[in-house]
Amino acid sequence: MTVVAQTGAAGFLARYEGLKDHLPGARKPWLNALRADAAAHFAARGFPTRRVEQWKYTDLAPVAQASFAEPLTMVDGAIALPAANAPNRAVFVDGRFRADLSTLDGLAFRATGLAQHLGDAESHLGSLAKPEAEPLAALNTMLFEDGLLVDLPDGVDGGLLELVSVAVDPGRPFAFHPRHLVRLGEGARLTLIETATGGGACLHNPVFEIDVAERASLTHGRMLQEGSGAFHLSTIYARIAAEGTYDNFTVAAGPRLTRNEIHAALVGPRAACHMNGAQMAGEGQHVDTTTSLDHAAPDCASRQTYKTVLAGRSRGVFQGRIHVHRVAQKTDGYQMNQALLLSEEAEIDSKPQLEIYADDVKCSHGATVGALDPDSLFYLRARGIPEAQARTMLVEAFLHEAVDTVTDETLRGALTRALDAWWSRQAAAA
Repeated sequence: MTVVAQTGAAGFLARYEGLKDHLPGARKPWLNALRADAAAHFAARGFPTRRVEQWKYTDLAPVAQASFAEPLTMVDGAIALPAANAPNRAVFVDGRFRADLSTLDGLAFRATGLAQHLGDAESHLGSLAKPEAEPLAALNTMLFEDGLLVDLPDGVDGGLLELVSVAVDPGRPFAFHPRHLVRLGEGARLTLIETATGGGACLHNPVFEIDVAERASLTHGRMLQEGSGAFHLSTIYARIAAEGTYDNFTVAAGPRLTRNEIHAALVGPRAACHMNGAQMAGEGQHVDTTTSLDHAAPDCASRQTYKTVLAGRSRGVFQGRIHVHRVAQKTDGYQMNQALLLSEEAEIDSKPQLEIYADDVKCSHGATVGALDPDSLFYLRARGIPEAQARTMLVEAFLHEAVDTVTDETLRGALTRALDAWWSRQAAAA
């Protein structure tokens, strides 16, 4: 494939026009129509600016003004993969499924690359994403080449599955837009451990469409750890049916700019959604968690707890919206964002929102912002602990408190190692 530099929204639209007859599924009318519709929405809106309320605190100008090329079709040499967190793993290099690096044999369910199975995805692909409302979802829809397709039949316990995304630095900026579809049948269970890593100046713009059927349960752990030159802009759409559960825990630490956007809808009685995480940023980095949770059925529960640690000249954002529909009586919703600022130059923007149209609900939200507690620091130093070690103990305790909510031991261990790795880098640079 010819490598052509792309600049801004116009460049991505030109790329779509040049590739649309060669993208996966180009002979499928339903997919061509889906891509064309998304391209029309992206052409009309382009990249969001800070004048858009949902993007008020995150400036995408560095992305909109950059030039990105296509990923290389083939990568020479060995691919450095992170240590495995599960025996079954699906590996993607620059957004493209690599069967030779994956270990998916013997599964009781289907987990494979999407590009080769688009005919099986017609009823689900595009059913949850909203390219008319989210420009990054539109960009993904018009340009995605591959992604992970997971389909669990009714009653199947899928155990642990790892999704590994590696960005290989070709020495020039590049962009990729994987589309991941995850479907759990009635009563099915799965723990999905996602790791995004790699170096170079890349734009990683994944979209997830997750469908959790009645009484099914999906635990989704995410570790966003690309290099300091990367832009990671992810959008997750999740639909949870009656008595189903979706647990999401995200560790965001590494990229120059991270946007972790989650849209979840509780559409059946007694459904539950937990969205928790830890986001960290150092010198010159920006990290943004934006959530939108729709309580669209009665007797549903949701919990959101996010912790943010900011060092140097960095900025963090938390925007959390809970929408309780009129029909959603007996809703139980909770939202909390806590930020720890390690520098006078660090900045956090927190915007919790509640929209409640039912009258029999229990909803609350809160936010705290502060520095390390001087009394706690003095207490540790008075017992002979050096200041650097005392600071490390307090920061790690703050972050590990968030991970304690994760019940799966394998996932909790992976998330803890990601947190400790980030803090070790910060402490070494201090």
